[in-house]
Amino acid sequence: MAKADAFAIASGVPGIALMEAAGRAVAAAVMRRWPRRPVAVLCGPGNNGGDGFVIARCLHESGWPVQLGLAGAIADLKGDAAWAAGTWNGAVEPLSVALLKGEPLVVDALFGTGLSRPIGGAIGDVINHLNERRLTVVAVDVPSGLHGDSGHVLGRAAKAACTVTFFRAKPGHYSEEGLKRCGDLHVVDIGIPPTALATIAPRQWLNGPVLWRELLQRGDLADHKYARGHLTILAGPQATGAARLAALAGRRAGAGLVTIASPRSSLSAYQAAEPGNLVVEADTAAAFSKLLDDQRRNAFLIGPGSGIGDRTKDAVLAVLAARRSLVLDADGITSFAEQPHRLFQSIGGEVLLTPHEGEFRRLFADIHGDGGKLARVRQAAALSGATVLLKGPDTVIATPDGRAIINVHATAGLATAGSGDVLAGIASGLMAQGLTAFAAAAAAAWLHGNCARRFARPGLIAEDLLNLIPDAMHSAITVN
Repeated sequence: MAKADAFAIASGVPGIALMEAAGRAVAAAVMRRWPRRPVAVLCGPGNNGGDGFVIARCLHESGWPVQLGLAGAIADLKGDAAWAAGTWNGAVEPLSVALLKGEPLVVDALFGTGLSRPIGGAIGDVINHLNERRLTVVAVDVPSGLHGDSGHVLGRAAKAACTVTFFRAKPGHYSEEGLKRCGDLHVVDIGIPPTALATIAPRQWLNGPVLWRELLQRGDLADHKYARGHLTILAGPQATGAARLAALAGRRAGAGLVTIASPRSSLSAYQAAEPGNLVVEADTAAAFSKLLDDQRRNAFLIGPGSGIGDRTKDAVLAVLAARRSLVLDADGITSFAEQPHRLFQSIGGEVLLTPHEGEFRRLFADIHGDGGKLARVRQAAALSGATVLLKGPDTVIATPDGRAIINVHATAGLATAGSGDVLAGIASGLMAQGLTAFAAAAAAAWLHGNCARRFARPGLIAEDLLNLIPDAMHSAITVN
């Protein structure tokens, strides 16, 4: 945003014009959502506080009763913030909990995305009071205390009913803490030229069909099952439902054929299940490796119910040596917990790792959380050489070259056994059809979440997701 502001100013847009537009946009959002009521505008010592002075003036001019509290002294304000303070003719009171008497609507203009230190002292007391009393809060840019890049809470952070941010959303808005604290997010135009993006060259996107929908549109009448790809899944002797869920998800996602490679001991369990799943015996990694002789087997999924151990590990290494598309999940990841570098040194081609937080820590023990989830996943992708999808309410997908996508299109209903197997099946089914690991991961994460949204009631289990995949795909292709 600093670059965006600088670009706008260099393009002839004065800084005070940006601040005026930002303040007016927040005031307009307040007046659209709530009837006239007392407002406490809490201003910080920087440009976020300057926005607060403009907001207070706009609300006051529209007949709203406004109190304004400032953290610091007016004489210490600089630049555009000092200008904005000069346009406010009302009283300026010291920031304190006393401003919140009577439970007014609160505009949080204390700190924006530039905050880099934990909040404490009197400002921390005010934020604690906001949260403890559950006052209605409108956050300017970000809830104060939420880091705009990492999504970390710096000491404490306000919880807002809505957040108004400028030009583009920030990664912190879509972090797990951001999702808890931002409320309804509004992104508004304040006059920054769109061409600023070319200068900034961001390498992260919010997930949505616009990024990958064209890759799902297949309408060739000459298509046949092998043209849609052949996905092979390594199954294990236990947790047989995992491979079955993944196989059905892969087929629903469009893979032409799906084969479950099963140990002899559980072969009958897979053969007696869904008739559309092909089943072959692969009691050992060597037997599984022979399946690679068929070049039409272009995509593999190893992990859901595969079992932890040498059979799984050796199967993974065989697929990687053959440079076939691979999704590595669950047991496939954990099998390399003691030898992660052996896995990383073998990776080449289109490979997707889909860990949850526990599996991520096992494989990437040396990567810590200081920079936030987005930074961690980027580091993991660069270290491993694979595309990495780290699951969560803020699922992050990153490539070794640093491109990243954040997916928040999901519900808490996905916290159920087998849900991850369905996700892995969708992703591998898409890779069987020729999608890159990055595109398949992004599409699978969104489609998976869209299935949960379509269920839209309590009681969701993994099996429910499967029959919703076609509708999710159709909506991704057809709905603007």
